[in-house]
Amino acid sequence: MEGRVIKTTGSWYEVKVGDKMIKARLRGKFKQDNLKLTNPIAVGDYVILEREKNQETAVIHTIVPRENYIIRKSTRKQHFSHILAANVDQAYLMVTVRDPRTSLGFIDRFLVSTESFRIPCTLLVNKVETLTKQKDLDFLAELHDIYAPLGYPIIELSALHDQDLMEKFEPGLAGKTTLMAGHSGVGKSTLLNRLVPQASQVTQEVSKFSSKGVHTTTFAEMFPFGETGYFIDTPGIKEFGILDIDDQELSHYFVELRKYLGQCKYNDCKHINEPGCKVLEVLEQGYIHPYRYENYLKIMNEEDSHR
Repeated sequence: MEGRVIKTTGSWYEVKVGDKMIKARLRGKFKQDNLKLTNPIAVGDYVILEREKNQETAVIHTIVPRENYIIRKSTRKQHFSHILAANVDQAYLMVTVRDPRTSLGFIDRFLVSTESFRIPCTLLVNKVETLTKQKDLDFLAELHDIYAPLGYPIIELSALHDQDLMEKFEPGLAGKTTLMAGHSGVGKSTLLNRLVPQASQVTQEVSKFSSKGVHTTTFAEMFPFGETGYFIDTPGIKEFGILDIDDQELSHYFVELRKYLGQCKYNDCKHINEPGCKVLEVLEQGYIHPYRYENYLKIMNEEDSHR
């Protein structure tokens, strides 16, 4: 029988088969397209499973090939990766301007991951009701200046106080599998509880000492939204490490660089200091935001240092 993984809790998985939930485990090891993974099966995976004899539980035999996935480097095991979720229609990256502040570097690393599978991503700017200082309002304006022209929708909200959250989100969530990610403490679980009350995710205030979030979601889990939609909540991410990407490939995942591919003098142009580079030309002309280009170079240098 075939089902979809709704929740992972270490070595056990909750799989939705029709209208029923079945607890299942893996048998043996799975090859994962040469990927070294800390989690061989991810929330959102479709799997083939079989009931264990005289048991309510089942064994997973096969993972159905994934349409896509969002992946990052493992923070625990070197040279390993962790799949946040598989087979998603869109992603929401929740960011905050303060307590904690989400860096542009973190945003761009996440967008590289979604762009690698052309997964549409929306930026949710939460806790806007707390923004009173000019430097915070300037950073908020900067987010709009950088990402809106690139085609990334930006939604400002207060997950704690807004009364129109369902009206704001339901049209975009209906019938789709949506992943929500972000740092700990940005308010993912608060928003989920407002949109999907049966989720009952535990929330906790941001640490007053460090101004950083406190982990409350420990495993990724998928919650039904409406009749055919799903909302995937993920544990808070401190860092978003990018998988090994070829130097020439990285520019494919920056939408403003991608439009100039093939226009450089050299086919293997890295867009750093090569003569006849179209990207450097338009960067000089102001058509590429310097922060985005700076993060492009940082990611490339990180990848080079790991080789």
